[in-house]
Amino acid sequence: MFQWLKTKRIERIVKRSPITDSQWQEGFHRLSLLQRLSESEKSRLQQLAILFLYYKSLEGAGSLEVSTGMRVVIALQACLPVLNLGLDWYDGWRSVIIYPGAFSKQSIEVDDCGVVHQGRSNLSGESWQRGPVILSWDDSLPACQADGRNVVIHEFAHKLDMLNGRANGLPSLHKGMSVQQWSDVFNSAYEDFQLHLQQHQPRPIDSYAATSPAEFFAVFSEVFFEDPAIIKKYYPDVYTLLVQFYRQDPCKN
Repeated sequence: MFQWLKTKRIERIVKRSPITDSQWQEGFHRLSLLQRLSESEKSRLQQLAILFLYYKSLEGAGSLEVSTGMRVVIALQACLPVLNLGLDWYDGWRSVIIYPGAFSKQSIEVDDCGVVHQGRSNLSGESWQRGPVILSWDDSLPACQADGRNVVIHEFAHKLDMLNGRANGLPSLHKGMSVQQWSDVFNSAYEDFQLHLQQHQPRPIDSYAATSPAEFFAVFSEVFFEDPAIIKKYYPDVYTLLVQFYRQDPCKN
């Protein structure tokens, strides 16, 4: 009975969405990474994105006005990782804050000698545990051709990673998946990735992945959806685990 009520509520939300089918189709057209999806998958993704926009608040920072087109583009990308997982994986937080471009953040670090270093850095995205996702709109539109980078997927991969605590590159795994296997495969790939950078023989993947296991997972999630053949070629074991985790196999489409 409760599932029936939930289904009816979802149907009502989707039916009452103020966004037209033509606006959704324009969003799909703008995002080349969605072209591999079947019509059935696109339909499910659109429904997820409608629910995402219903339950989440997309807010412009400063004087930025968030248009319907912006909402559609961000929602479609945000929901792609959970296409076969469900929107429940984004529970526990509500807001997406959108800046017009890169935004500044003050950083404080303490070195091994106890000296405090302060500085500012420009970011294209950020995710807070139990807090908002922050995005730069300029960086939220992928390139016309896949280049392996996607700030929206990157930040929402962090959200998936944070569902079981602080981001550390080990999200909540599905029943039947081995934590030990995940750790062994990802640690080995992480070390190999760093080694190739040190030897000036980088893989065709953003070097930011080498900064921490959490960033490694987020960057590899970007590539998995944007240009999956790269991961399958250089890190096939990682690719297999990402297929199991996201329950999608983008190289088959």
